[in-house]
Amino acid sequence: MIRIIKKKVEVSALGQHICMSAHKARRVIDQIRGRSYEETLMILELMPYRACYPILKLVYSAAANGIHNLGFNEGSLFIIKAEVNEGTAAKRCKPRARGRSYMIKRPTFI
Repeated sequence: MIRIIKKKVEVSALGQHICMSAHKARRVIDQIRGRSYEETLMILELMPYRACYPILKLVYSAAANGIHNLGFNEGSLFIIKAEVNEGTAAKRCKPRARGRSYMIKRPTFI
């Protein structure tokens, strides 16, 4: 998806169905928002979180889209917008006392 807003060209990449908590992924996304592409790569490679690898793949994908499709160079790329939303919730019923059931909603993807 490419959006052109007031002579600014934005390149984006979308990651779906990543099995991870949205809270844990937001912890990493908050560190890279607003930084340059090279600085983002260094941060993501050195952070000790499991969420870094899928986010690193998304950043590589967005940069490859910009370089291949629009001819940008790597030095001019910045992370302007990065967000994490919760996906669908798996709904399960847990038996409770006196024949009742209790709904368990477990978020599955980001």
